[in-house]
Amino acid sequence: MRLVEKLKEFENQYMFIKWATGGEYGKLIYAGEDFIEFNVIDVETMDYSETVLIQSPLILEVAIGGADIQRIIAEVSSKISIED
Repeated sequence: MRLVEKLKEFENQYMFIKWATGGEYGKLIYAGEDFIEFNVIDVETMDYSETVLIQSPLILEVAIGGADIQRIIAEVSSKISIED
């Protein structure tokens, strides 16, 4: 199974992605054959800071679980109001 095929299963999930020129925490929006769309989260403010389009062959590492990811999910979830 190719990485992109596996990432397709995790669209709209929070994760850490490391690619050739950087690595960030964020939310995977779209995983396609030629690129992925990734909303980067500023870990200090828990706000989305930018959207990055990464060529799929440049992805080096993906972390879907772990303590840091759980902390980000908890902090983002605490900002969601009942009205949303």
